[in-house]
Amino acid sequence: MTRPPARSAEQRKKDTLDRLERDEDVWVATAGEEGGAPYLVPLSFRWDGSTLLLATPAASPTGRNLVATGTARLAVGPTRDVVMIEGEVRAVTPEELPVEEGDRFAARCGFDPRRLATRYLYFKVTPRRVQAWREADEIAGRELMGDGKWLVAD
Repeated sequence: MTRPPARSAEQRKKDTLDRLERDEDVWVATAGEEGGAPYLVPLSFRWDGSTLLLATPAASPTGRNLVATGTARLAVGPTRDVVMIEGEVRAVTPEELPVEEGDRFAARCGFDPRRLATRYLYFKVTPRRVQAWREADEIAGRELMGDGKWLVAD
């Protein structure tokens, strides 16, 4: 099997932004404020060009961890074409979320947390670190964002 050559950092950034625009689900890893066991769940998301918007029940382990720590690690894509995102998280109640933003999330994700009996929170994840790689030949240059700033020009 012939593998394609390693992508440039510019191409990886382009591919990363494309994946954020078209993918629907993300793996969300959290842990409690006092440490404890990590928790990993798949959630639907919407990318607005600078933040990912997620929603999960407020009382779930993921919801509680996101509120408690304000951080998460996300993985988008398959293991051989992964985008890893470390981000700062801000909880937003359905009442605080602008109606238009809630409508865009519902249309994109196929469900509307505002209409459910279970109390949901929205979470805005602002990337602070982004890495992307396919194979071992891309690991050395996988860092695309650090401290919330793209390290690669457009």
